[in-house]
Amino acid sequence: MSSLQLDRLEPALAGRYIIVRELGRGGMATVYLADDLKHHRQVALKVLRPELSVMLGPDRFSREIRVAAALNHPHILPLYDSGSADGVLFYVMPHVRGESLRQRIVRERQLPVEEALRLTRQIAAALDHAHARGLIHRDIKPENILIHEGEAMVTDFGIAFVGGEAGKQGSGEGERLTGTGITLGTPHYMSPEQSSGERVLDARSDVYSLACVLYELLAGEPPYTGVTPQAVIAKRFTDPVPRVRRLRPTVPAAVEDALVKGLAISPADRFDSAGAFAQALTATDRAQARPPSVAVLPFRNLSPNPENEFFVDGITEDVITQLSKIRSLKVISRTSVMQFKNRDQDLREIGATLQVATLLEGSVRWAGDRVRIVAQLIDAEADEHLWSDTYDRQLTDIFAIQSDVALQIASALKSELSLAERNRIQRQPTNNVRAYELVLKGRHCYSRYTEEGIRKGIDYFRKAIAIDPNYALAHVGIALAFAELAAGQGGGDLQPEVAYRQALEAVTRALALDTQLGEAHAVFALLKFSHDFDWEGAEKEFKLALELSPGGADIYDHYGWLCSALERFDEAVTLARRAQELDPLTHRADVASSLLRAGRYEEALDAALHAVEFEPEYPRGLSTLGWAYLKNGMVDEGLARLEDAARLTPGNTLHLAQLAQAYAMTGKGDRARDLLAQLEALSKLRYVSPYHMAYVYTGLGDHDRAMDFLERAYQERAGSVYGIKGSFLFTSLHSHPRFQALLRKMNL
Repeated sequence: MSSLQLDRLEPALAGRYIIVRELGRGGMATVYLADDLKHHRQVALKVLRPELSVMLGPDRFSREIRVAAALNHPHILPLYDSGSADGVLFYVMPHVRGESLRQRIVRERQLPVEEALRLTRQIAAALDHAHARGLIHRDIKPENILIHEGEAMVTDFGIAFVGGEAGKQGSGEGERLTGTGITLGTPHYMSPEQSSGERVLDARSDVYSLACVLYELLAGEPPYTGVTPQAVIAKRFTDPVPRVRRLRPTVPAAVEDALVKGLAISPADRFDSAGAFAQALTATDRAQARPPSVAVLPFRNLSPNPENEFFVDGITEDVITQLSKIRSLKVISRTSVMQFKNRDQDLREIGATLQVATLLEGSVRWAGDRVRIVAQLIDAEADEHLWSDTYDRQLTDIFAIQSDVALQIASALKSELSLAERNRIQRQPTNNVRAYELVLKGRHCYSRYTEEGIRKGIDYFRKAIAIDPNYALAHVGIALAFAELAAGQGGGDLQPEVAYRQALEAVTRALALDTQLGEAHAVFALLKFSHDFDWEGAEKEFKLALELSPGGADIYDHYGWLCSALERFDEAVTLARRAQELDPLTHRADVASSLLRAGRYEEALDAALHAVEFEPEYPRGLSTLGWAYLKNGMVDEGLARLEDAARLTPGNTLHLAQLAQAYAMTGKGDRARDLLAQLEALSKLRYVSPYHMAYVYTGLGDHDRAMDFLERAYQERAGSVYGIKGSFLFTSLHSHPRFQALLRKMNL
């Protein structure tokens, strides 16, 4: 778009939109980031090319885009607005923070098969919705598909072909938005009938384009390539349909067969609809074995010194970490598998509990400078060995052993492994075995999640850094430990702000040493939103962390915290469920908590009951169950579970404060004030989070006093203050002017 046209457009949009900057341009339109003044939001404003605007005219444009504006589907980016400004035609869509499928292909070249099929089915569902309403897209390509929160969103129906009944309303037959010299579509993805200039197209044209997109997701290149658009189109008519398995042999044969049919030259030989194409891919999924999954059971310590248990546990954790870098493999996280350390269950029972198909078990013998590791991969249901090996090496080879075990498991389970994943697995974290030993001791102490254990862990991490200052994982250990202290009870005498500062310094150093550490990016994301209230920056870090460590249960869980804080509750539930899938015995209460915040109380009660089923005296699970009961009108049951949580954690001010709030909310004000007096007395002896005090005063209806403590919690970055907007325990404060002012300070 020329500067002259922009000068004409901006005054015409005055009072409605302010153009901020150009985001990009294509064959049909220029895209701008704009401020929607009426709704106080940022949007993508797409301005059609001048010749297209002249050819269409405002009346025809308005008539044809009206059909696109009526589309309502979760995988279609909606149209907000459209119009004409001084002869220039434009339409407005949401500004989605994410990336296009093209950007994803450029970065990864080939997507995992399962993910490529999942995204394709989502696109197909969007196309089916549009086709049922007479709308043919005509320009399905990676650039017109956005990935938002892992979901595919089809864009640019606003300049699509209108056919069928929708088109007949305009002129008696289907019309296209193209004219002489203007070709709608992209040569690499255009159907043969579209590229030959046929006026009337149907759903099968979009099916062809979608098949081209899926082919590229799997192969890393479109099915037909050439130095010019004419060469690409010519190949489509003269060359046989290419086979994707020649470029990627691991693609299932049934997927290749579906692609061949989708790419047929004649529309009559293709699938009749996008839905039929998707069904063929779904049938392919069902025909395959279960997705590869593994749980690494705690290795047995066969060392002469029983105190070497920390070393053996460290080997278990590091193998899990290596495997978690493989996107196509489901790996159960450490906290769930460690509950089977002294197991008496058979392997079939463990596999069923963790919902995995395979189990890795082994043993470690460490003596002097030698280490002997025996590992074996077992089919959990059939109790059959799939792979086994013995490593008898120098201790200095420990990292090579861990990498080899991970790669061997990936091979045995036929998991796809990208070059980037292989490189990350083979990267050596340190050259100093003594520093590695100290980090293992630090993690062993930290994982007790007590103040004493966390502080001992920090001490070990610091000793490791003294030996190897460039050991990035040691810096991550310190960052995690201080983040835990900041989010807990303040670490005794340690104020949250001090703990956050220490955590930030450590994680910044870790990232400076190794930008490929998913664990470091995840901690950085947590600090960005919990301390800095930088929501956009935190989300970017979470996405990068998941690219680097796609099996990180904690990353999904913490990402869910961010979404809940922003009241994106459905996304939070999805992320919590993914965390639970990867760590079923640890994150079981987070699904229930997310459902409570979303107001889905019956579902929350079911999830909370499940959370305590495995461990009846799980304090956090009992607390969540208590609130689920209360939200479902079951007062006695709710209070009893909250009382249980407080009883099981003496001195835990979080559970004490929430019990007091529940008492106050259910007409038991005297009991609430008794607990408040206990908290006030305790605050004279040690740090008590002001965030917890705010719970009590909110329950008592003393909103001004509650705001006093919330404002103090904001200043101190205490507790979970970042989550006040999405918390169901502070809803009564939402209309308070000071609460609204506090949200603004927190960029909420």
